[in-house]
Amino acid sequence: MAALVAGDVARLQKTPGVGKKTAERIVLELKDKVADLAPGLPAVAAPPNVDADLVSALTNLGYRPKDAERAVEEAREALPEAAFHELLRASLKRLARV
Repeated sequence: MAALVAGDVARLQKTPGVGKKTAERIVLELKDKVADLAPGLPAVAAPPNVDADLVSALTNLGYRPKDAERAVEEAREALPEAAFHELLRASLKRLARV
């Protein structure tokens, strides 16, 4: 229920047979209904540690951890509400300039 209220598509995708589009549709259609049924749930769940995942992905690609952290910080400043893939792309662009 908390995943629905928070709009956590990634968490819903972990369910077998549920892809990105299905998870987005579930959130869209059921978010308000679940919020009405369980008013005690927080409206926004704590975001997953996306920045750490980004740094890990970049270091696995061979970038130095310090450079990866700096690129992720710069990407986060430029795109504060961006999704993982958008931040990864922006971080890679910053690392390509170095």
